[in-house]
Amino acid sequence: MINNAEFSKRLQKVIDYYSESASSFAEKVGVQRSSISHILSGRNKPSLEFVLKVLDTFPEVELYWLMNGKGHFPKSISIPKIEKPPTPKKMNQDLFTNSENLDSEIPKNPELKNVEAFQNLNHNISKGKKIDRIVIFYSDGSFSNYEN
Repeated sequence: MINNAEFSKRLQKVIDYYSESASSFAEKVGVQRSSISHILSGRNKPSLEFVLKVLDTFPEVELYWLMNGKGHFPKSISIPKIEKPPTPKKMNQDLFTNSENLDSEIPKNPELKNVEAFQNLNHNISKGKKIDRIVIFYSDGSFSNYEN
């Protein structure tokens, strides 16, 4: 159950955080000024519609914090930790630790057996530019690296 006095304090904190007056806050949220006044004084309980309008208008407000004081205000946004993928050099070392011959990784298509063939595939390459390196990534996570 919502404690009106505590909810009023949290709502006032939101209003103060955004440097709003009660009337400007009401206008932004889309409710009558008297509604804000009655909620702040403890006369009325906030409706679900009012709470949803506040959350929609001010995304930094956390629902559980506003309703029962649990959580944080302003909402702390946590960025998920992304594991750094291994560098191509490291991956290359891992793939060829058994001294495998790189030539065995060259595609079987005779048109793609060397870098010159790759260069001839794309006739739209600007004059004077030369392909320096080609890396092919396979669906199993491995790759082949071809350097000129």
